[in-house]
Amino acid sequence: MSTVTKKPVSTVMVILAFATVYLVWGSTYFFIQKAVHDFPPLIMGALRFLVAGSIMLTWCLIKGEKLWDPQQAKAAIITGVLLLFVGNGCVIWAEKTLPSSLVAVWISSAPIWFVLLEKPKWKENFRSASTIIGLIVGFIGVVLLLSDQLDAIMNTPGGGETLAGLLIVLVGCISWAGGSIYSKYNSKGSALVNTTWQMLTAGFVFLPGSFIAGEWKAFSFAAVSSGAWFSLGYLIVFGSVLAFSAYVWLLQVRSPTQVSTYAYVNPVVAVLLGVFFANEVMSLWQLVGLAIILGSVLLINLAKYRNSNKDNSGNGASAAVNKRIIVSNAQEKMA
Repeated sequence: MSTVTKKPVSTVMVILAFATVYLVWGSTYFFIQKAVHDFPPLIMGALRFLVAGSIMLTWCLIKGEKLWDPQQAKAAIITGVLLLFVGNGCVIWAEKTLPSSLVAVWISSAPIWFVLLEKPKWKENFRSASTIIGLIVGFIGVVLLLSDQLDAIMNTPGGGETLAGLLIVLVGCISWAGGSIYSKYNSKGSALVNTTWQMLTAGFVFLPGSFIAGEWKAFSFAAVSSGAWFSLGYLIVFGSVLAFSAYVWLLQVRSPTQVSTYAYVNPVVAVLLGVFFANEVMSLWQLVGLAIILGSVLLINLAKYRNSNKDNSGNGASAAVNKRIIVSNAQEKMA
């Protein structure tokens, strides 16, 4: 079954959604690091997603959305854990010790994991020479990034934390790709309701985790700076409510491969913000690694675009695809 759902959606809406995901998510790495300077990671995650989820829930009630459907809720809850608790949580945790620009560059390998984890497309993907070359090139870029950090890992007192941070980001990257693919194949109903469930799920998982980790014992709201509060507010309103909603919506109207192109822009935005506003330094090898990874993503996506065009060149659509288009058009009314 094709993963691409063709829908007569507004071109302007698609462009705005992509721009939001590209630019806002690129900036969230910078603001996450600012927030975790004063907020413990799990507390920050709980506050971010509980507040954002509550805003989304209020909007669902205003629009009269049907909030409870067991199958829809199950898929959204699983997606919320994979995307927001594990995927985003790993980024939050890692940015306690790693520069935001390095985390963003490391995350740029996400499209590689999209290819490796999308089992229904394995036969197609691994018959493509450019996809296979792209995967190999991407892993070379990842190895370069890791090797660039080996000196710091081996010869500095905090080297162990650096290595742990890199591995945690890698886990988050894999979880994010897996959650996105799971959402594509299993999400049903309104994207607005799905997003609400995902955020509330993540918030409620972060909250007990923060107590188990003992973060509340030494934490005081009075000690949080205005900059950290502003960063948290930005992450809630722009990073979660706007950008994540746009991402979930795009997964319903465009293929995962097209949506994953945010990986081209996000690290560039993050690196620029980190260098110019957080005094971070990008080494030559990190920049080379970033260029290699983005090149691999380009190779992978070019192969998938060609395959998509071949699939769409046939005459008409199957009954199953027609059914998905009708269902998707009904879902589009939520926008």
